[in-house]
Amino acid sequence: MADLMEATGLEKGGIYRHFPSKEAVAAEAFDYAWEEAFQERVRDLDSIPGSIDRLKHLIANFVDHRSSIPGGCPLLNTAVESDDGNPVLRERARQALGKWQDLLTSVINEGIQRREIKSGVDAKSLAMLVIATLEGALMISRLERNRDALLAARAHLDRYLDKEVGARRPRTSASQANPNEMLKADDGRSRK
Repeated sequence: MADLMEATGLEKGGIYRHFPSKEAVAAEAFDYAWEEAFQERVRDLDSIPGSIDRLKHLIANFVDHRSSIPGGCPLLNTAVESDDGNPVLRERARQALGKWQDLLTSVINEGIQRREIKSGVDAKSLAMLVIATLEGALMISRLERNRDALLAARAHLDRYLDKEVGARRPRTSASQANPNEMLKADDGRSRK
């Protein structure tokens, strides 16, 4: 509260006039920080074609573009800090996780429909795998004070998306790939 009073120039009573409790202040601060972080995660997403590339772009944004709010990922921080101590804040963090998971799931389901992603992929499970990998890597990177875990997570997820998730296009024979070759083959048969 002292930091808020200093930053806003308001007394405690002036802050509480706008918020019913410290928990409400914390929830509002989380909402703001999460929206800033989320906007960095979706930066330029609309310009990326293809579902696998969109997923890779979301991962790259997480690794390469930090929120303007200092202190790391608001979702990770809030989930760890609030746990059962602040049910309002815990619920906000749960909703934020759901928003991120819904975005990833939507991209994955779209990829399945477009046949860019294998039909047997469980979109919700894949979304949680991406989130868990990135958040875990962020925690390790913060502890070790370097980006190695984040870079390794990105490389691993990129390979996994390419090799295990992306739908492989069936190979075509040379005659199918080049209609002129098919015509030559037909032309040769008809002369015999």
